[in-house]
Amino acid sequence: MALCVPRRGRRQPRGADALDRRPGSLGLDRSGIEVVLAGIPRAATHNGGRIAFGPDGMLYIATGDAGRRAEARDPASLAGKILRVTPEGDPAPGNPYGTAVYSLGHRNVQGLAWDSRGDLWASEFGQNTWDELNLIEAGGDYGWPDHEGVADAADAIDPVAVWAPSEASPSGIAIIDDVVYMAALRGERVWLFDTAGGSAPWAVHAGEFGRVRDVAPGPDGTFWVLTNNTDGRGDRRDGDDRLLQLPLP
Repeated sequence: MALCVPRRGRRQPRGADALDRRPGSLGLDRSGIEVVLAGIPRAATHNGGRIAFGPDGMLYIATGDAGRRAEARDPASLAGKILRVTPEGDPAPGNPYGTAVYSLGHRNVQGLAWDSRGDLWASEFGQNTWDELNLIEAGGDYGWPDHEGVADAADAIDPVAVWAPSEASPSGIAIIDDVVYMAALRGERVWLFDTAGGSAPWAVHAGEFGRVRDVAPGPDGTFWVLTNNTDGRGDRRDGDDRLLQLPLP
């Protein structure tokens, strides 16, 4: 699997073989893209896929273990990692292993966001017991597949918060006023967590919109919510799927 972008300075064609802005258009002109980073393992599931530029200007890439569980804690593999590269795809300066790998021991990272201190937070699918919200450290090992949830193990960093998959199955996250907003698919709600600590996670809009795929900051005291009920796993509702603008709690 590779991360690709349109070639610089190339105008994309408007024909059937390109992304032409029409609903349902899935064609892509491969001659108009360039590979930023190649060699990411892929599978039918556990592919991660979230990308985001950090406050340091570097590109962060979340990968899943792609079913290669034993590779998640192996710094030589790109599976089960958070990667940090330059915009051109080279290992970012200061990475702990001198490679693209920034943190390891992940099962399937789904969301990336930074707080006002510049700290990176990540949401992650667990297996059967615990979904996780992690505070990411450079070179940190988060334990998968040997640990899931809070393990109090000397060889892994524990998550900051955990949920049963039925209540979460987390997807995208956003941080607004240093509060994490975490989309929940199976949980059908948005979880909030104050990064300053002192309170347990709490939920808003539980059961109102069905599966929630992503969240993002909005203007003037609002945030955006993207629903995901038409993928065969949710119950389709009138008008789904929808992009909603909601007031901050």
